Amino acid sequence: MSRRNYALELRAALFLPFLLVVVDSSIVGVIVKNAYEGVVSAALLNQAVAILSASTAAANIVSFIWVKLSNGLNKIAFINGLQVSMIALCVLIGFAPRTTLGLWGVVGAVIAGRLCWAGFLTLRSTIWSANYGPHVRARITGKLATIQVLMVAGLGLALGKALNLFPDADRWFYPIGGALSLVGVWAWAGVRVRGHRALLSAEKARTGSDAPTFSPLGVVRVLKADPLYARYMLAMFLLGLGNLMTTPLVVIVVRDQFRLEYLGGIAITTAIPMLFMPLMIPVWARLLDRFHVVQFRAVHSWAFVSATWVSYLAVQFDSQALLYVAAILMGLGFAGGVLAWNLGHLDFAPKGMESQYMGVHATLNGVRGIMAPFIGVGLYQVLDAADPSLNLGAYVFALCTILTLAGGLGFLHLARSMPAGGWRRQQPVETTPPARAAGS
Repeated sequence: MSRRNYALELRAALFLPFLLVVVDSSIVGVIVKNAYEGVVSAALLNQAVAILSASTAAANIVSFIWVKLSNGLNKIAFINGLQVSMIALCVLIGFAPRTTLGLWGVVGAVIAGRLCWAGFLTLRSTIWSANYGPHVRARITGKLATIQVLMVAGLGLALGKALNLFPDADRWFYPIGGALSLVGVWAWAGVRVRGHRALLSAEKARTGSDAPTFSPLGVVRVLKADPLYARYMLAMFLLGLGNLMTTPLVVIVVRDQFRLEYLGGIAITTAIPMLFMPLMIPVWARLLDRFHVVQFRAVHSWAFVSATWVSYLAVQFDSQALLYVAAILMGLGFAGGVLAWNLGHLDFAPKGMESQYMGVHATLNGVRGIMAPFIGVGLYQVLDAADPSLNLGAYVFALCTILTLAGGLGFLHLARSMPAGGWRRQQPVETTPPARAAGS
């Protein structure tokens, strides 16, 4: 059954990026920054970019809602519903007019699409914990992620080139992409969850403080009950805050300072990082398969520290070459991040609480996702307006570096406090597969 599921997920990884490229915060940020330049004021346009950048992480704040809504329900059917909803939203984005109302229509549709994708990611991690053992999850996730990021990078470059030549290329790109992404939905419909009935029974049996809830207090309960996970989340918060502040700033400077158009902006913010991810995904996957996620993050986080530092140097010294170097370093960091994001919580979560632990991780990511872009863009605009000739906005990148450094040091301290035998790593669910999946 694992091989069959893996084959289906590979097929989905080839076609679902037609949806993801439409709501990718960096890609849509570059498109909006160029397409609506002159339509609204520069300050308002930068705020729209900040909101779009925030949407990726901020959408995760509703992860506990998805956990609650899907509790005890068929996971595959629920995921398919989210995917179809996202297709409808992505097609609508392609018809948004180049007006102020159209700008906010794009922003609203992107946010709604990211909410759907957040639910998909939250539930997918639960499926992976059931279908793949702990010592192969990272490698399988890495292969799926490699296909996905290469597709998003390629589609992003193609869209950027098309928009440079034909400003209205998105009008046909998004509807065609939505139709093609239905192949990914069909592939996911065929995935079977190992021990699905037992998993749903375990979810329904959770009561009291262990039960999923619509209330954000569910995050607090999980963290109070697991102080090690709470310390891990604190380090993640600092690292992620610095990274998420950097994202909209890069989108803004590639246009305002370096004067790059669609293709150049998408290349630096999205395509180059994603094209370099496959180089490191196998390396990071082997490391994550062998070690606890805390030990993994103690090594991996320094890629982000380096990326934010080089971004500061690029902006401070007006070096487009360094901007490309920072993009490559960010890609090396993303390569490990895509693995740890999907699997890290499984090194802490008790059986039956995988969704709750992923919900905590995703919700806190949403909290910093709401804060970070507005803090970064707000500080940048204030400093840049104070005296544009001094390039004071570059110092916001330095602040991002300090935050990622604090997160890296937090992981390092946590890893050094681990006992010699390490902490427990969750094992796969040991149950008999459902009758319909027997022999597959």
